[in-house]
Amino acid sequence: MNIVYILMGLLAFSLLIIAHEFGHFIVAKLNDVKVEEFSLGMGPKIIGIKGKETEYLIKALPIGGYVKMLGEEEKTDDPRAFSNKSPLRRLSIVSAGPIMNILLAILFLAIIGYKSGVSTTQISTVLDDSPAKIAGIMVDDTIKEINGEKISTWEDLSNIINTNGDKELNIVIERDSNLITKTVKPVYDEESKSYKIGVASKVVTPSIGQSISYGFKQTISLTKLTFSAYATIFKGKAKMDDFGGPITIFRLSTKAAELGILPLLYLIAIISVQLAIFNIIPFPALDGGWILIFLLEIITRKKINEKVVSVANFVGISILMLLMVAVLLKDIFFPVQF
Repeated sequence: MNIVYILMGLLAFSLLIIAHEFGHFIVAKLNDVKVEEFSLGMGPKIIGIKGKETEYLIKALPIGGYVKMLGEEEKTDDPRAFSNKSPLRRLSIVSAGPIMNILLAILFLAIIGYKSGVSTTQISTVLDDSPAKIAGIMVDDTIKEINGEKISTWEDLSNIINTNGDKELNIVIERDSNLITKTVKPVYDEESKSYKIGVASKVVTPSIGQSISYGFKQTISLTKLTFSAYATIFKGKAKMDDFGGPITIFRLSTKAAELGILPLLYLIAIISVQLAIFNIIPFPALDGGWILIFLLEIITRKKINEKVVSVANFVGISILMLLMVAVLLKDIFFPVQF
């Protein structure tokens, strides 16, 4: 494996963590909170650079990162302590990490759209004898809805088709400013291992504004997919073979780097959205747990008992650490096949 691709994979993984922690860092600074440490990685320190008031660290275990703020773990009367800021200010700080991951995804997807062109929902090709051809769908038709769900991107169309399998679909198309409904039954394509209706998208070269719009739409589409995936996990329907952690992300990043910069940016965007959604789960020690606490404090105008919060976070961190160890062991001994 080329060392350049390995370094690009490591850089991609690091970028996800740096973007997330930078969100916390910059909003903490904007709220005049003293940031004591900004770390990429966990465990023993490899490199430490002392700034004016923040120490910037690179640690041995590339399994995450953190921003340590004054007043997070100890009581202090310092007005710059995180714990002494209003619930709204603390909410903005903890929310900034996931938001930064979403912004990173939008940026990278916009770049991809600008460089490679944007797949619209207008049809450029209809294959002979395909389900779409049989149903009467034509070139230049624009797909607006499938089974009542609005279609904003070509990926929306593909996802709905694959989710429904070989079930009939009611597809609303726009033709000459008229809306027409067609019934189409997808067929399974052995080569791509997915369901198809036999159409191709019209690809256009977008302006910068259209690229940004594309980035937003693609990010929304990825967010929907991520929520759907987490719902599958919580229902106990996910396959263990599909689970992966930091090592899997690194392997995927290296593979994507071999294919080129745009596939690597797309992978980073996907994982960045997944990281954002995971972090807003209202579980103790995650950003989502803190968001829930601060929202309750804003609504009730009362501070949550610190001992209760401390115990909940200790339990949450313990569970997350056990989960991390389990995922790492799974990554090492039963790696995801791709």
